[in-house]
Amino acid sequence: MYPNLKLEIFKLGIHQNHLAREVGIGETILSKIIHGYREPSEAERAKLATYLNADPAWLFQKYEGGRPAQSAGPPAVEAPQERKDGQS
Repeated sequence: MYPNLKLEIFKLGIHQNHLAREVGIGETILSKIIHGYREPSEAERAKLATYLNADPAWLFQKYEGGRPAQSAGPPAVEAPQERKDGQS
């Protein structure tokens, strides 16, 4: 995930589809880039950084939350543990 990219888009108050059209990137591709499912090409990085007037190195810092990236979908839920006193 690229939180700085998402932040800059939010700060400008523009929609992803508008940004995609402005820089010549497909909407689906831009969404995948923002959410970390696709690595942007150097050309895509340059277009987005120029349009957002941001440093590409900062704009494309990845955030993994201190753990490996997970696939799309809800996180796994652990089964409740039985307490030592026999109650759950």
